[in-house]
Amino acid sequence: MHPMLNTAVRAARTAGNLIVRYVDHIEKLTITSKQPNDFVTEVDQAAEQQIIQILHKAYPHHAILAEESGQQKHGDYIWIIDPLDGTTNFVHGFPHFAISIALQYKNQLQHAVIYDPIRQELFTASKGEGALLNDRRIRVTAKDQLGEALLGTGFPFRCHQYLDDYLAIFKDLLTDVADLRRPGAATLDLAYVASGRLDGFWELGLQPWDMAAGALLIQEAGGMVTDFTSGPDYLTKGHIIAGNPKIQPLIAKKVQKYWE
Repeated sequence: MHPMLNTAVRAARTAGNLIVRYVDHIEKLTITSKQPNDFVTEVDQAAEQQIIQILHKAYPHHAILAEESGQQKHGDYIWIIDPLDGTTNFVHGFPHFAISIALQYKNQLQHAVIYDPIRQELFTASKGEGALLNDRRIRVTAKDQLGEALLGTGFPFRCHQYLDDYLAIFKDLLTDVADLRRPGAATLDLAYVASGRLDGFWELGLQPWDMAAGALLIQEAGGMVTDFTSGPDYLTKGHIIAGNPKIQPLIAKKVQKYWE
């Protein structure tokens, strides 16, 4: 394992151990809203600080882009961190959330870690080296028909201006696919595409820390990731379509009917 990836794994596991300690004591947490339907707890903040401390101890000159602190410095290396994706699930005791850490070098994703501390599932990838789940190689599915596909998505709960377009896309896809899932943690949804549990995924209004690690996992597992115009700018635009090489273009074709 590359030393930078190994450091990210250690940071993710450390944060995961912290988060799990609070799972049975959620009622004692202070929960605040960053904006409507977007929660944060002291666990998010503490987990992020632990991750940053571990990364900065190993790589003190690397930049940080993190959900809670928003720290950012200019540099060739940027760590992109979501310390607890699925906070709403977490505070309701719904066991579907994860830690996500990615490393970008000169605007190219290099390493990725997504860790589900409840299931103790560790998804990792390095550019050009493939993707793993708990040290086992993973691949996207081989399905080539939407009628056989299980897709994941996320509701635009932060971006209500997109709601009508989103619902039109949702309705169009729902009538053509095997089924849809909305578990509530985009990082894990993308990891599930990489590991073959989902055939594809789309969501809009995301942040880089929601997508970066999962996007590299999917690419290294043989899948495709684009923005809503089939371009490469999903991290900046915040809209993502992912899937295996057959299903992803079929989702994109549906999405683009409603997206200018």
